[in-house]
Amino acid sequence: MTETQDATSMHAHEPHHEGFGSRLNWLRAGVLGANDGIVSVAGIVVGVAGATTDHIAVLMAGIAGLVAGALSMAGGEYVSVSTQRDTERAMLRREKEELKTMPEAEERELADIYQEKGLSPELAAQVARALTEKDALQAHAQAELGIDPDELTSPWQAAWASLVAFSIGALLPLLAITLPPLSWRIWTCVLAVAAGLFLTGYVSARLGDARARRAVLRNVGVGLLTMLVTYGVGALFGVAVH
Repeated sequence: MTETQDATSMHAHEPHHEGFGSRLNWLRAGVLGANDGIVSVAGIVVGVAGATTDHIAVLMAGIAGLVAGALSMAGGEYVSVSTQRDTERAMLRREKEELKTMPEAEERELADIYQEKGLSPELAAQVARALTEKDALQAHAQAELGIDPDELTSPWQAAWASLVAFSIGALLPLLAITLPPLSWRIWTCVLAVAAGLFLTGYVSARLGDARARRAVLRNVGVGLLTMLVTYGVGALFGVAVH
């Protein structure tokens, strides 16, 4: 087997197709959304459980936290991504107008970009000419703006992804504290949340090529601290009321 064939077989599993980076970002965002749901609702239900033994009160507080958090996340993502999409469209319109009114200058600009990346002036000019002839707008959008005109961000997709991810994460502490008997519910919730945060911390670290141990410890530590503080606040509030 030749060196070229060896290299091809070694890298055959690596994703080089367009859009992989975008899908990876969506997956990472989904994991982080689920993580937010776990921590937010865990803090709410543990805090209320520290204040009262009323099963219905804990359940209602958890459901309210789930709904409010999911809608807040979805609304925030929709507004944020809509702003990003509007900006991307405005930049593409401006680039399209520049390509129409001064094509030679734009081609030289594209060549300069590739020359700055290390190509010789002659090769950079050839690359710029070939890409311009194929699809000038796409070439300039990707090289100058870092935008793929065919894969603009979708506000609705971002909103639904955030809503679903948060809701799935929030269900873990909600079920863990409402299903077990009264004497077990706090510790069951703590263990379930710790396990969930271990998983989301590990997955997010692997997706970002970071050290899993540090990410997991940080993630679980923040969740446990959140529950400890909210339980303490709830317990103090419950004593004050009674």
